Formats: sequence, structure tokens, C-alpha cells
Amino acid sequence: MKAYIPAYNVIAPKTLKDALKNLDKENMVPLAGGTDLMVLMEAGKLPENKTYVSLHALKELRGIKVEKEEIKIGALTTFGELRDNEVLKKEFPLFMEAARLLGSIAIQNRATLGGNIANASPAADSPPALLVYDAKLELVSLEGSRIIALKDFFLDYKKLFLDEGEIIKTIILQRT
Repeated sequence: MKAYIPAYNVIAPKTLKDALKNLDKENMVPLAGGTDLMVLMEAGKLPENKTYVSLHALKELRGIKVEKEEIKIGALTTFGELRDNEVLKKEFPLFMEAARLLGSIAIQNRATLGGNIANASPAADSPPALLVYDAKLELVSLEGSRIIALKDFFLDYKKLFLDEGEIIKTIILQRT
């Protein structure tokens, strides 16, 4: 007897605008590093009636930008990239300790900061440290962007203050 292997629809837009157009449709789910979704898939709990929109190729969602008054971290920045940033190590040690302790090196090199936040799990590694530093999020959709305090982003277990078709673009830390 053959095992049933479900098929999942995944699309990979090349631009942020195209990704947002797709995410503005029903049954579309953003896919970043995929570490949390892979666990659900392996457990047979990943919904099959969704189309996953891979954000992996979107350069607009990557990188760490150190400015005079703040540090902007793209949502697709991996924990491996965070772990290697000297400014973050010096100015945000609690956050860097959380990044260092997240999973294995392989997971750190795949898992994204935005995905860790958007998963809305009470067991997530980065949100407690980010809350200590009063982090803010830049959320983006076809309608534009808005800034929200991370403390206002989590509404309940797995529930976020996130509009339909909206994703995390940037995590913002104020420098002192």
C-alpha cells in the first residue's frame, strides 16, 4: 500500500508587489523560511486547500540596515545573519542570546525573524527579547504600509493584528 503524500501549491513571485497581489487573494498563505510549516506538514496538519506564496526571493524583505537612531531588520533575515551582526550583539544582547539559542545552526540559517514573529507561538524565541527592546514592525500590503508596536501585534494565541493581505516587512529597533 502506497502512503498518501499530499500535494501543496506553492508560487514564488519575483517582486514584493507581485507577492502582495497574490496574498490579497483568498486561501493564500505567506511562506518565509518554512521551518514551522515543515513541522506542520510532517505531522499531517498543514492545510491542503491553501496556496503558499514563497517570499524567499524578495530582496526588499532582507538585510540589516544600521541607521543613526534605529536598526531595521528585514523580515526574511535569518537567525544566522542576525547572529553574525556585531552592532546587534553590542546593543541588543538579550535579542542576540535568543537568536543564538534558536534551534540548531541549520535551523538558524533557514528560519526568518519575520516568520518567527508571524507564527504567533507562545514558544517563539525572538518576541520576548524584542518586546523588552520595544520593537516595532513595519507591515505592508497593497494599500501601503504602517508601523505598529510589537506589543500591540499579538492579540491572542496564534492571532495577530494583521490585515488580510498584509505581511511583516521590517522589524525596527530603536538605538539608545
